[in-house]
Amino acid sequence: MGKAAARRSGTERAAIFLMTLGEQGAAQVLRHMAARDVQRVGAAMAQLAKVSRDEVMAVLDTFARNVENETSVGIGSDDYVRKVLTDALGEEKAGGLIDRIQLGRASKGLESLKWMEPRTIAEMIRNEHPQIIAIVLAYLEPDQAGAVLGHLPEWLRADVVLRIATLDGLQPGALSELDEIVEKQFAGGGRGGPTSLGGPKAAASILNMMEAGAENTVMEHMRKVDEGLVARIEDLMVVFDNLLGVDDRGMQELLRQVQSESLLLALKGADEELKAKIFRNMSQRAAEMLKDDLEARGPVRLADVEAAQKEILTVARKMAGEGTLMLGGRGGQYV
Repeated sequence: MGKAAARRSGTERAAIFLMTLGEQGAAQVLRHMAARDVQRVGAAMAQLAKVSRDEVMAVLDTFARNVENETSVGIGSDDYVRKVLTDALGEEKAGGLIDRIQLGRASKGLESLKWMEPRTIAEMIRNEHPQIIAIVLAYLEPDQAGAVLGHLPEWLRADVVLRIATLDGLQPGALSELDEIVEKQFAGGGRGGPTSLGGPKAAASILNMMEAGAENTVMEHMRKVDEGLVARIEDLMVVFDNLLGVDDRGMQELLRQVQSESLLLALKGADEELKAKIFRNMSQRAAEMLKDDLEARGPVRLADVEAAQKEILTVARKMAGEGTLMLGGRGGQYV
């Protein structure tokens, strides 16, 4: 792959590939993708600029080689998808994604929620039983679920997250029934074993996506109910200090994607070891300027520091999802 194309994220390369197919070809591909993936790729297509002919040819060449190397005759499509995703992401992470793919294939009502604004979803589900709300949020992607949770009443949030954390899968019949309810209410008997929706890791992912102040409030309410479970969730959560575990190459790419003001505020609340790592991965001149700015900047509000750290972590999680950065949780797990 060419150097320019290699610097592109997987989503951007997919956008370049779709742009080469023309309107009808791209539309046919997008029809078979999940709503959230369509949103991501669509946004990347809209932002593409200055794509050279060499980049396009490199993307097409990589796609052709992948098809030639990975397509296998005589293997079931479900087995093939499971094998490819497991090889790429690891068994644990791939398992949840495969469940979402299979659920999305059969869930018209729940899948339609992925097209809606978080505030709209919150208004639709806020009067449902907390267990129903928990199942709906566990079905959504963590960033969307976190935003929805932020629009729910404060007294309800902790109860919902606790239910997500203790959700031990869901029988296909129950999910199918919920899907029908959602389809009838919002949009206008599966087979197999239980899904892997929910659990402490799902709760941690959703909390990671909430604003810092709201996240802390939810955690405190949950701690009063089940301190042991909260401790397990905390071990799976990603905090700013976890950036210490990012390798130098990943850190350099991350720093290229964050705004200077956000980095300045975030470092006001960082420990010296993390500051040193960040300075080490900047040019000497940029590091000296940042150090001077940190000294010149007076006291700042804790809420502003936490918001800036959340913003940078959001970029880091996006990169981790694209495979360009390894990001560990508090307990050392990789997510």
